[in-house]
Amino acid sequence: MNKRIKIWVLLGFLIILLFFIKQLFAQKFDSVESLQYYMKGFGIAAPLILIVFQAFQVVVPILPGYLGCAAGTVAFGSMTGFWCNYIGISLGSVIAYYLARKYGMNIVLAMFPEKQYEKWSRRVEKNKSYERFLFVATLLPLFPDDFLCYFSGLIKMNSKKFIWIIILGKPWCILAYSVAFGLI
Repeated sequence: MNKRIKIWVLLGFLIILLFFIKQLFAQKFDSVESLQYYMKGFGIAAPLILIVFQAFQVVVPILPGYLGCAAGTVAFGSMTGFWCNYIGISLGSVIAYYLARKYGMNIVLAMFPEKQYEKWSRRVEKNKSYERFLFVATLLPLFPDDFLCYFSGLIKMNSKKFIWIIILGKPWCILAYSVAFGLI
């Protein structure tokens, strides 16, 4: 895909996302039911919208992932919310990894402070098994998972290992969020 097409696709995606966020905040959500009713207005596309949102929030880490997990659980229930969140976050993680592989340090420094990169570089140098560390990090809540996905691409971690770590490690924290937010 040439550069102009990529820019137009990204711009279109951002416009759609901003429209959705504006619509979301323009509504008055005074109950779980009002949010569910709003999401049902998107019909069969509603779960897809959550998946795309979750993928986007990993690639462009502005909001913490648990907010999307909360919204997915409230809008769709614990299990459907879990699957939408898991698929979206996993896709976003893989996209972030490949973006870092392709664009290198420039994209990472555009998304994260240089101090964060330096801090994790020092930690990885000391750690004998980055793969084990990454797997444990994906299991734990409130870890800088988005950054670690980019970082894994920068250090040229084996892509198959990375994808398997995401597939096997990501669901547990997301499931915990889904169950916890489902109880609220």
